[in-house]
Amino acid sequence: MCNTVHVTPITGRHTPLELVSSRTDVDAVVDEIARKEALITASKTDQVRKLIGRLQEKLALKDDHHFYLFKRDVFHFRDKIATGSFDKTCKLWSFESGKCYHTFRGHTAEIVCLSFNPPSTMIATGSMDTTAKLWDIQTGQEVASLNGHSAEIISLSFNSSGSQLITGSFDHTVMVWDVNSGKRIHTLIGHKAEISSAQFNYDCSLIATGSMDKTCKIWETNHGTCIGTLRGHEDEVLDVSFDMTGQYLLTASADGTARCYNATTHTLISKFEGHEGEISKITFNPQGTSVLTASSDKTARLWDPENGECKQILEGHTDEIFSCAFNYEGNTIITGSKDNTCRIWR
Repeated sequence: MCNTVHVTPITGRHTPLELVSSRTDVDAVVDEIARKEALITASKTDQVRKLIGRLQEKLALKDDHHFYLFKRDVFHFRDKIATGSFDKTCKLWSFESGKCYHTFRGHTAEIVCLSFNPPSTMIATGSMDTTAKLWDIQTGQEVASLNGHSAEIISLSFNSSGSQLITGSFDHTVMVWDVNSGKRIHTLIGHKAEISSAQFNYDCSLIATGSMDKTCKIWETNHGTCIGTLRGHEDEVLDVSFDMTGQYLLTASADGTARCYNATTHTLISKFEGHEGEISKITFNPQGTSVLTASSDKTARLWDPENGECKQILEGHTDEIFSCAFNYEGNTIITGSKDNTCRIWR
């Protein structure tokens, strides 16, 4: 499962052209893409061939890397830092100088979650005042206030283009918003308890939501309809995550276990068992060959998504790990902990 990906037409239609693996005939794939896609002219085929060749090289790499602690530092990322506070404000800081660029004021209660849009031109904030707000990073001005939830917003996420935002709330619903107009597109209704996490898949055709009702639901983005409910966890689902191809979906739970599902058939592929506390964060590496989890047991773990075996335990934090992520290449891991540090593993 982990060494193949679907190549889909660039127009966004979802019929796979062919399964690409390390043994695929690249020229055959390029010819098929060019035949079905009018936008791929003769001048573009060399570029497509190179991209597929690079993909093959990635898929052919043997995934036996053992991570070691590379650096221990105060938690930060990029050249700007956004912070949300119980003082009802969000601040944008320079990492280099510590200077505060802007203080975003407007919420009437604590800010619970925030996110940069993909081009980092905008910040979205979610609050206990039941609203989400969009802020312009350059001017520091409020762009829009998203009103509609009846309880605090606990999760929010942009799609890959930054044109849509999803907000998950303790009112048991998820809302899909148009970023340009600030208008609500859909309300996703079906969970029986508070929402904990909501994520788009790679092409934004699907949304996965995790809830304290112990389930994960999969929704079709265009129509806002629920197309599947994933059950099996014995406690709250705290995080959900798609792989980079959108074929597989991960769930992490307060029951101390995580699961990998086929995002299309909704069948269970593997279970990840071994943590001694709740799992608050879960993600695939970019290649889809490893799963990373962060737990309140002070460890992060790497798993094989095909059989659920634990490949490595990352130990060293002295308090709960609440966040974890791979870099773009998949050869570096960052973990963030309540011990007020992050650790970089290579």
